[in-house]
Amino acid sequence: MKPFHRVVFGDCRTMKEIPDGTIHLMVTSPPYYNAPFDYPDLFENYAEFLQLVRDLSKDLYRVMAPGRIACFVTDDMLVKGQKYPVVADTTRLMLDAGFRYRDRIVWVKPKGYVRISRRSGVVIQHPYPMYYYPDNIQESILVFQKGKFDYSYLRGLPAKDLEKSRIPIDAYNGEEWALTVWNITNVLPMGQRLEKGIAAFPEEIPKRLIRLFSFHGETVLDPFLGSGTTMKVAEELGRSCWGFEIDRGLEKIIKLKLASSRQSRSKIEFLFRSDTNKFRRLARGRMKSPSRTIAR
Repeated sequence: MKPFHRVVFGDCRTMKEIPDGTIHLMVTSPPYYNAPFDYPDLFENYAEFLQLVRDLSKDLYRVMAPGRIACFVTDDMLVKGQKYPVVADTTRLMLDAGFRYRDRIVWVKPKGYVRISRRSGVVIQHPYPMYYYPDNIQESILVFQKGKFDYSYLRGLPAKDLEKSRIPIDAYNGEEWALTVWNITNVLPMGQRLEKGIAAFPEEIPKRLIRLFSFHGETVLDPFLGSGTTMKVAEELGRSCWGFEIDRGLEKIIKLKLASSRQSRSKIEFLFRSDTNKFRRLARGRMKSPSRTIAR
């Protein structure tokens, strides 16, 4: 089947454009719950955020092929002095939807990451017990599975696709993919980068996940597409991709990002739902700074 890349501008809680059981891997990063840097006041409350994850997880179970993997790049959030257990609640909601909890990988960012909260400085000002709050330089990559994978599947793959799916052992060992801790430099949303103003994750994360959990020619999904990082990497690795995004203003950036790929060969199909602008206006209206994007 010829690779395809389809972007749906609409709410990912209902992915009606995708047939049942046709997604082989999901890689995504939901909006951080009301993160002060990126999404201040995006959600009215934490319950609304959890409802988004709950609704997505249910339709995600429908579109995922049996035995296949869904990965969330996310982490607990500190908002206005209160810590929200996003990792635990996302895990619980995915289990409720029928998925198995397979693994958790910790993504560690460089120690000099400039956007950390500097909470640890409280101890310097007050060097006594009970003043300790650590700075966070990590996120979680949560790995879920729909049932169990039937490894006889490999016998039905064309030899050419199986060979193109081979995991690069030099990188696997040399870059320590085998560990539950991945040290990867993050993308800072500033300067002249295409992702300026967008909380994008580095290409290295979807690259590893796509290589580890999908075969050449299969289909990847990112329900919070943002600037299109997952789709770009999927294309470069010979996978098809579905992407959902609520912000129609990111269409140009997605096109530019895929055009920047050396492997870009496939035409991107854009589908527009009537609900897109309504949700965009609602989200932007809640945020303190209208110049901030709401997409990953």
